[in-house]
Amino acid sequence: MSKRYNKPIPFGWYAVEYSEGLKTGEVKPVKYFGKELVLFRTESGQASLLDAYCPHLGAHLGHGGIVKGESVSCPFHAWKFDGTGTLTDIPYAKRIPPKVKDKPCIRSYPVVERNKMIWAWYHPKEVAPLWEVDTIEEVGAEGWTDFQTFDWTIKSIIQETGENAADVAHFVTVHNVPFIPDTKVVMEGHRRSTIFDAQTHAVEEDGSVNHTGDNLEAARLESYNVGPGQTYQKFMRLFEVVLMGTVTPIDDQTIHLRFNFTLPTAQSDMKKIYADGFVQELVHQVEQDVPIWENKIYKATPILCDGDGPIGQYRKWFNQFYDEQELEEATRKEELIATA
Repeated sequence: MSKRYNKPIPFGWYAVEYSEGLKTGEVKPVKYFGKELVLFRTESGQASLLDAYCPHLGAHLGHGGIVKGESVSCPFHAWKFDGTGTLTDIPYAKRIPPKVKDKPCIRSYPVVERNKMIWAWYHPKEVAPLWEVDTIEEVGAEGWTDFQTFDWTIKSIIQETGENAADVAHFVTVHNVPFIPDTKVVMEGHRRSTIFDAQTHAVEEDGSVNHTGDNLEAARLESYNVGPGQTYQKFMRLFEVVLMGTVTPIDDQTIHLRFNFTLPTAQSDMKKIYADGFVQELVHQVEQDVPIWENKIYKATPILCDGDGPIGQYRKWFNQFYDEQELEEATRKEELIATA
């Protein structure tokens, strides 16, 4: 039985937890990149991410594992592993087996904490990080609110959901924007920036949006992608909203999407009502997209028209995040399925 998507998991930095969601000494089982993983914070405060299964007899370190110093202790026989996946102690053995002494024996993932989140670097061939996570100056800064967060588990892949920003026509047909926005897209290396200028339905005084009314206002959106896993948007209307979006592959068919909003604390009460209404509108738009994402297929050679936006340019840019060998294998599978 063929998969809905025959794409490998793209490499990059991905958000795996909020920083405040992992306390000192805490151990959590998580599942991303098609793998069972263990996330833990050592006694010194360092967050670490490892493959979950102990190389001794296969216990899951995330279910009953305990932080001891700078290592996580296996719940089965108390073997200890540090954040590099190196075996640091076997409490009942006289010596560590030479096969694993002083070297990693569990796969570890590079981890950084930035923008109030824990980010892990994934590459199928364990290549070291090729870029850094961007710092978003508004996040956690004085004069900006704490995150207002929303999250979804979606049966889709990152390339498909990210294509939304290039697919300018769908803003009219799906989201009831009155006109296709003027769009400027720049793609350089692992970065993509998009500026949208549009006439859109205004937020009313009660915070609602009347999609059938003629009360329109100018809106500008600056959208930035840093690799496949980090996005942030700055919305400038009568009010300001900054959105950090993170998208993390659970496996090669499913993603975890998080929206994290922050607003200026100095906005007037009326502007706050407008901003809150706008946040709810953006969340509503995601929920309009989800049933389309979850039920569509990927068309490798779509029939496009002149109003569709830079979809082909986006796809060419996104391909850089696939390991070439994995992508070739996936492409061959797609071709075999298409001709079957």
